[in-house]
Amino acid sequence: MESTRGKSENSGSVVKIALVAAIGGFLFGFDTGVIGGTQLFFTKYLALSPAEQGWAVGSALYGCFFGALIAGYLTDAISRKYTLMLAAALFSISAWGSGIADSLSTLVVYRIIGGVGIGFASMAAPMYIAEISPAAQRGRMVSLYQLAIVVGFFAVFLATYYIGGGNGAGLTGEQSQSIYQYNLERGWRVMFWSELPVAILFLFMLFFVPHSPRWLALKGRKQDAVNVLTRFSSSSERAESEYAVIEQSLKQVQISNIQGLVTGGLIFATFIGVMLSIFQQTSGINAILYYGAEIFSSALGYGPQDALKQQLLLGAVNLIFTFVAIFTVDKWGRKPLYLCGTAGMIVSLAVLGYTIQAQVLGIASLIAILLFVGSFALSMGPIVWVVLSEMFPNKARSLCMSIAVGAQWLFNGVVASSFPIVNRSDFNQTEFNGALPYYIFAFFCVVAFVFVWRFMPETKGKSLEEIEGLWSKGG
Repeated sequence: MESTRGKSENSGSVVKIALVAAIGGFLFGFDTGVIGGTQLFFTKYLALSPAEQGWAVGSALYGCFFGALIAGYLTDAISRKYTLMLAAALFSISAWGSGIADSLSTLVVYRIIGGVGIGFASMAAPMYIAEISPAAQRGRMVSLYQLAIVVGFFAVFLATYYIGGGNGAGLTGEQSQSIYQYNLERGWRVMFWSELPVAILFLFMLFFVPHSPRWLALKGRKQDAVNVLTRFSSSSERAESEYAVIEQSLKQVQISNIQGLVTGGLIFATFIGVMLSIFQQTSGINAILYYGAEIFSSALGYGPQDALKQQLLLGAVNLIFTFVAIFTVDKWGRKPLYLCGTAGMIVSLAVLGYTIQAQVLGIASLIAILLFVGSFALSMGPIVWVVLSEMFPNKARSLCMSIAVGAQWLFNGVVASSFPIVNRSDFNQTEFNGALPYYIFAFFCVVAFVFVWRFMPETKGKSLEEIEGLWSKGG
């Protein structure tokens, strides 16, 4: 009988390797979040129109879309591990290049390069973590990826806040103007460059993690797969048994195209994954995180320094509630958490929209934004990544995840690019006093609640191979 210490060591190995893979999520959060602080300054430095500002912010997301689509091929062809290493290299190039940009076109090119890296990481990291994690721990382990995204957002808010001059209280008008001028000319560049050290560290640490046992099995490398499974199992016998189940699953015909999804009975599973991804973006979370500084500055009346400071609150709330999700996702289940959090998002968006439309701005508006971010961190944030990483069979996981994550980035780009146009439109300003985007987000959250309540299956506590039975005929 295995000792408690042995079980602890195995669990510790899973956590350590999952944490390394989750750095891809940190860079995802950092790279997408850095635009929130920098766009306050590069928009004016480059004299961008609202449409150009939307393109500068949203361009990376179209790179994410392309990256997610081809990541399905890469994760099978070169492995989950090497796809993550390629993502780390692209993060490094993007961080350096975005900081040296002196035109919209140059900035967009480097942001798209970073976006491709995010697309790779957003596909490969949760898949890799799910495939190395025991069923009882998988929800928590994959939630580490979402936690890393949130920590990345929080870290970049800290970085942009302090690079941008920190607390402006007590500064003279001349000092504030000097800091603003520095941020306008150079500060936003340093904000982009601050991602470089983590990207390089991520690339280095990936050399020391193993390949996914399921990818090794897919390539016929049985002994290597068993060796990896043994590291995470209670015994070598159990590892052999797990490998036998994986091998049996892989004996099914591998699905690599849409026709295969239809004939293989997985079109509905793919549809659910795509809709979960779309709802995660049409909830408005990234519009609020990307444009948080602008929202605080224009809609809620904060100055540039205070707006950056308020973003720290967003990051802190996001972080706290992600921890709540990590400790409850394998106890409460995926579906209850999703529904609970989505209900909170609906209420908070309705309150935020009302306070902006009625022009009763103040603490209620701030609390509504924080409640919205906290509710997302409890539900759509981690749950979507957990479910996408575990709901698809071995024979089609790469293809299905690629389609679902691709849809996520496509709609992320659409929302991010259209937000400044809708937000600054005459119709929004004259008819809704700036509240229209938040009502639209609330509507999509209502649709998401109904959809998940009706269609999303519960996957808590099931092995990846057991979950395959959900999509079998009559399953």
